[in-house]
Amino acid sequence: MPKMKTKSSAKKRFKLTATGKVKFKPANKRHGLINRPSDMKRQSRRDEVMAEPDAKKVIKFFLPNGL
Repeated sequence: MPKMKTKSSAKKRFKLTATGKVKFKPANKRHGLINRPSDMKRQSRRDEVMAEPDAKKVIKFFLPNGL
């Protein structure tokens, strides 16, 4: 059976914490920021931890070897 490769797009979008959780940057920060409320822009600055069911799928299908 061939080696499982990490998806290149997932390498750029996700990071794994030391405890195995998945961190990601929230969406909607690229353009059109003048139309968005400042609360939304402020909350999107920091990384968020992905929900557990979604994180399991990301690790299984996209990051089998971690990062």
